[in-house]
Amino acid sequence: MDNSGKEKEAIQLMADADKKVKSSGSFLGGMFGGGHHKVEEACEMYCRAANMFKMAKNWSGAGNAFCKAARLHMQLQNKHDCATSFIDAGNAYKKSDPNGICLDRSSGRFTIAAKHHISIAEIYESELVDIEKAIAHYEQAADYYKGEESNSSANKCLLKVGAYCAQLEQYQKAIEIYEQVGANTMDNPLLKYSAKEYFFKAALCHFIVDELNAKIAVEKYEEMFPAFSDSRECKLLKKLLEAHEEQNSDAFTEAVKEFDSISRLDQWHTTLLLRIKKTIQGDEGDLK
Repeated sequence: MDNSGKEKEAIQLMADADKKVKSSGSFLGGMFGGGHHKVEEACEMYCRAANMFKMAKNWSGAGNAFCKAARLHMQLQNKHDCATSFIDAGNAYKKSDPNGICLDRSSGRFTIAAKHHISIAEIYESELVDIEKAIAHYEQAADYYKGEESNSSANKCLLKVGAYCAQLEQYQKAIEIYEQVGANTMDNPLLKYSAKEYFFKAALCHFIVDELNAKIAVEKYEEMFPAFSDSRECKLLKKLLEAHEEQNSDAFTEAVKEFDSISRLDQWHTTLLLRIKKTIQGDEGDLK
């Protein structure tokens, strides 16, 4: 069968699959059952169509077919197959445009691609518990959002990456992300109050690596963003640096408790603060 024949067969498979999906949600389909089975059949047909499109070198058609299969896998709660189909769609779209996946801005395909990668990332973080792969897909989503100049959406993805990198002790990467997002938001009237939180997180990552690094970083953030100096986060950092320099575990704990009584620290902050506190000689490793 030549490419034209393969493409025609793929188009027919897509049409047949679309009909199955529609009938699965109909009143009669729901009343007499079989809806779930029809969705499974449609899913299989979309995958077959995608592979026929691939054989015909119609990469855009393959990408669209894989996307339809992925959505049905999600409906069927087939998390792993859903992620695989989204990845296959991404690979097909990349081949459809030599400059990268879906570079037609007017159609918003950057945003579509970004959303697919977020879906995959969420599956990896919650269902398959593979944080490294979740990080990779959040990074890819951030890149596509930047391509659409959707900086706010890109920053949300990057903050996910930063949080996971810090948990995995990839501190330098986390620092770069928090400093980048902090710098991006500090000049925005609506977002500038969030900048102090990002600089605070970057400083905590610095602190774990080296106390002197953290001191230099705090000074740099104060210079970049004067409002940071008056923040509770900056004042806490200075108390922690002083306690750490004096190897005073009690003073360190007291400063954390005082801050937490007004602004509740979440699990992420607590984890990093414990890691810092453990570097104080003779510390028992808790914040009580």
